[in-house]
Amino acid sequence: MAVTVETLEKLERKITLSLPVDVIQNEVATRLKKMARTVKMDGFRPGKVPMNVVAQRYGYSVHYEVMNDKVGEAFAVAANEAKLRVAGQPRISENETSPEGQMAFDAIFEVFPDVKIGDLSTAEVEKITTAVDDGAIDKTVEILRKQRRTFAQRALEAPAEDGDRVTVDFEGKIDGETFEGGKAEAFQFLVGEGQMLKEFEDAVRGMKSGESRTFPLAFPADYHGKDVAGKQADFMVTVKKIEAAHLPEVNEALAKSLGITDATVEGLRADIRKNLEREVKFRVLARNKQAVMDALIAKAELDLPNSSVQTELNRMVESARADLKQRGIKDADKAPIPDDIFRPQAERRVRLGLVVAELVRSNALQATTEQIKAHIEELAASYEKPADVVRWYYSDNQRLAEVEAIVIESNVTDFVLGKAKVVEKAVAFDELMGQN
Repeated sequence: MAVTVETLEKLERKITLSLPVDVIQNEVATRLKKMARTVKMDGFRPGKVPMNVVAQRYGYSVHYEVMNDKVGEAFAVAANEAKLRVAGQPRISENETSPEGQMAFDAIFEVFPDVKIGDLSTAEVEKITTAVDDGAIDKTVEILRKQRRTFAQRALEAPAEDGDRVTVDFEGKIDGETFEGGKAEAFQFLVGEGQMLKEFEDAVRGMKSGESRTFPLAFPADYHGKDVAGKQADFMVTVKKIEAAHLPEVNEALAKSLGITDATVEGLRADIRKNLEREVKFRVLARNKQAVMDALIAKAELDLPNSSVQTELNRMVESARADLKQRGIKDADKAPIPDDIFRPQAERRVRLGLVVAELVRSNALQATTEQIKAHIEELAASYEKPADVVRWYYSDNQRLAEVEAIVIESNVTDFVLGKAKVVEKAVAFDELMGQN
């Protein structure tokens, strides 16, 4: 039977579905009979409830259930026959102009758009590269040493220096009143490592054990404590103890403590280089992928299905509520979170998903079994027991799907870079890693 599809607006379509009344009635009767075999009601033995009583109690809900099932089946058949790619769920409403013996319904829905991708050879994409040099390895060695440092108390007359761990009592006041979080005893922090505001560190640096000092401190306007942000406070701090840091030597003992197989300084540096190169590779790929996706969006023309955008918005709102709940926010599941704050991001995600899907389909860029396996093995290589990590990925279809998506994005990135005008740019290691 030919299906008539009416175009309403852009991606919106309408199909009118007809269902024979006797088909609906027969299915309702069949389900009620099946239910009567097991239904329990006061005053009747199981399976002995009269059909008219079963129909009176459950007829409406069964009829509603049958209608949903049959209309859904009819819509699926009609959409398939019309070769429609349906986006989201249809809105079903009863059509009052039903012919005799029939029930008619209007199904209004959206279809996925045709995606037109322009000439990628005219797209300009910045491709970054980053090298792991000796300086990057030296910095990582210092980080590892700091993670294993020990502390010993300084002499009473010795002033606090950068790198020292100090124990202090402090009290801050705004307009002569102590504010919440502005007072502490036996509080420890490391001088010169940004754990405290600069004015606080500057005041403590050079102080000796037992010494007290008062100083003004201006809280930044964007300070996380909203009650004090942008305000001026007066602090008094007393140094109780100063401990000097001792960093372990860079030797075989340090390498051994880090579990390096080749427990030598050379083995330590080689292991650090391998791990840094792996991390740099993933970050470079992520940056280049982002540049490619931006270029793809700029070259693509398509309408967005509102239903897909709304689905993505709902997912993002629920994710935000879950995050609030994890932070201990009361009634996070009822928090009023307007859709509009996520709309640009949701629209970008939907647009990008449709564009990537079209590029993958038209250029056979699907992930192969070998690519998925290679990616999982590369991820597992940084763990102590790689084989266990590989098994962990293969034991869950959702995890495998996530890896497949990453591989597909890499295939798309390589494809676009092979077509576009590529501008290579060397990025310093510190810039890529977000270090100072």
